[in-house]
Amino acid sequence: MSGLLSPEEWQAVALSLRVALWATVISLPLATLVAFALVRWRFPGRALVNGLVHLPLVLPPVVTGYLLLMAFGRRGPIGALLDEWFGVTLAFRWTGAVLAAGIMGFPLVVRAIRLALEAVDPRLEDAAATLGAGRVRVFATVTLPLIAPGLLAGAVLGFAKAMGEFGATITFVSNIPGQTQTLPSAIYAFLQLPGGEAGALRLVAIAVAVSMGALILSEWLSRRVARRIGGLDA
Repeated sequence: MSGLLSPEEWQAVALSLRVALWATVISLPLATLVAFALVRWRFPGRALVNGLVHLPLVLPPVVTGYLLLMAFGRRGPIGALLDEWFGVTLAFRWTGAVLAAGIMGFPLVVRAIRLALEAVDPRLEDAAATLGAGRVRVFATVTLPLIAPGLLAGAVLGFAKAMGEFGATITFVSNIPGQTQTLPSAIYAFLQLPGGEAGALRLVAIAVAVSMGALILSEWLSRRVARRIGGLDA
């Protein structure tokens, strides 16, 4: 198996999986909170929040990456504070790739969870509340199980987007082999080299296989969750 790719290519694959996993894990709880707020709460500035959440979908990825560099670079207002107070540097680090990938996939995660929340009958939550359950317990025991398929769908969408993210990532963290070179960046680098088509094709095959595997796993898990919710599975 190790002979299929060079060590540098395996590094790009491993880094992409690492970045996508962390981007998904970090964004999922926040996306759930934002989706819940947009569906269940009414507050001033709700339309603005909704617009900001979906902004990465309409902005060119390079613009998003540049804004991240301006804000989270060592001289940026947020990046300077992180560096001074915590010794954390995001620009030109793999952790910055996590941030960029998470932001680019965030609207997709929020949308999937939001659609699942909108399909939940609020009367079910109200019924649990009338029985004495608090808001946290209602969410944990009623809402969360019902939106589980949406959570899985959002997680897969976020993971797939993170795996394929290129423009914002390469702008914010560059394309440093072994440090910030993700799968899309490695494919791009191969295409800039004479005779690099074979290497690019190998990585494209890996990307397709990982994405298809994630989609199949998500579909299987979603169906199992749906059957359990419907009482069709023990």
